[in-house]
Amino acid sequence: MAEPESTVINTDVKQKDPSKALVIAVTTRAIFNLEEEHKLYLEKGKEEYARHQQANQDKPLPPGTAFTFIQAVQYVNKMILESNPAEDELFDILVLSNNSPESGVRIVNSAKHYGLEISKFCFVSDKDSTQYLKSHGVKLFLSADRADVCNALRRGVSAALVFQQEVQTPSTPLRVVFDGDAVLFSDETDQVFQEQGLERAVEYERAMEAVPMGEGPLKAFAMHLGKMRKKFSQEKSPIRTYLVTARSGRDMGIRAIKTLREWGLAIDEAFFMDGAPKGPILAQIQPHIFFDDRLHNIQGAQDVGVPSAWVPSCC
Repeated sequence: MAEPESTVINTDVKQKDPSKALVIAVTTRAIFNLEEEHKLYLEKGKEEYARHQQANQDKPLPPGTAFTFIQAVQYVNKMILESNPAEDELFDILVLSNNSPESGVRIVNSAKHYGLEISKFCFVSDKDSTQYLKSHGVKLFLSADRADVCNALRRGVSAALVFQQEVQTPSTPLRVVFDGDAVLFSDETDQVFQEQGLERAVEYERAMEAVPMGEGPLKAFAMHLGKMRKKFSQEKSPIRTYLVTARSGRDMGIRAIKTLREWGLAIDEAFFMDGAPKGPILAQIQPHIFFDDRLHNIQGAQDVGVPSAWVPSCC
């Protein structure tokens, strides 16, 4: 079988060391709003889609759900370099696309139009483009395609599914919100809850209070983000991280806090919601991205204009 073809375009932004950078890969439909174009692709095929993109190559695409997240990441790089111009531990953004290089011109032009500092554009003519994630050292992958996300998670890469939505543009600093079980932590307690009910889950947590929870699919990314955050004092940090979990603080919060302490992962703020809706607190935080494994929580976040990414546990 022939190897799938790929084309990588480097832009003229500051060269990053991939062994030290926190590499984030986004697909074109995650960072730009390509819903009309995607519909054209599904209804009329790849060739008609390519013709449309080439005919509109100088027309910038509207921002997508992950757009403000990437802008905020870019702001963090700016603050890091202002503090230390020689710093090489930076965020590095890579766009991964199934577009052909010819139809991808519009993607590159759109990024330039908005001043996005994207170091690489990878145009891959293969259905499973996630095979290239580890070779690029990707620490987080955001896609609008569920199969992509599941393939990335199976490859051991932190990944989440982005739904196209209207986003209220939040200001800096970069604000990232994580759910707990099945996102930062493993789903061990959630499985007890699903199979045996809340009372048994609380008993399990009390019995296991001194034992750190297993790692969830986004733990690796959170740890890398925490390392970036430590470059600054808490007061001056351009990164703020949050835990917003359905756990109750009284019965199930202690183990979560002890687990974070064991990992050495500092979180700026933690909210133990005891099953209450997360939308109101998310509306107050105004994160650039919110990660959760429950679709009803994603919907609640979308309802208040918060950019959301689903971490599926049923791939």
